[in-house]
Amino acid sequence: MSQVAVKWTGDDSHMFVGRDSRGATLITGGWYKKGDESWTDWRATKASDLLVVALLSCTGYDVVDILKKQREKLTGLTISAEAKQDPEPPWAFTEIHMHYVVSGVDLDPSKVERAIKLSEEKYCSVAATIRGVTKLSYSFEIRAQP
Repeated sequence: MSQVAVKWTGDDSHMFVGRDSRGATLITGGWYKKGDESWTDWRATKASDLLVVALLSCTGYDVVDILKKQREKLTGLTISAEAKQDPEPPWAFTEIHMHYVVSGVDLDPSKVERAIKLSEEKYCSVAATIRGVTKLSYSFEIRAQP
């Protein structure tokens, strides 16, 4: 079982410092003082965006791993997402569309698509966790590298 923690920074902030199961830190939230012109807002990652980043990172890890095992000559991978949330609290994610831009030498499109499907449907723990609540979809493009 992994241990993850957050600590509120205190005062009148809405900022938290988190520690993941490996001991890495991240900061979420913000510290705002509306009406105080001498104050500079502190902004950190939006906590709900971390779910989408986790999804993209999780599936990206799998896709890279699968394509390397298939001996594909992968040179780059960028994944972006369009995420739709309910307009009312708790602002649940209703749809997340992932777009993969895969770069490499002579990449086989069927292997790229298979790697994405395997990740989303079998290996990615984040996708498995949100799949029943959030509609997941994807598209991909391959950019050839000489």
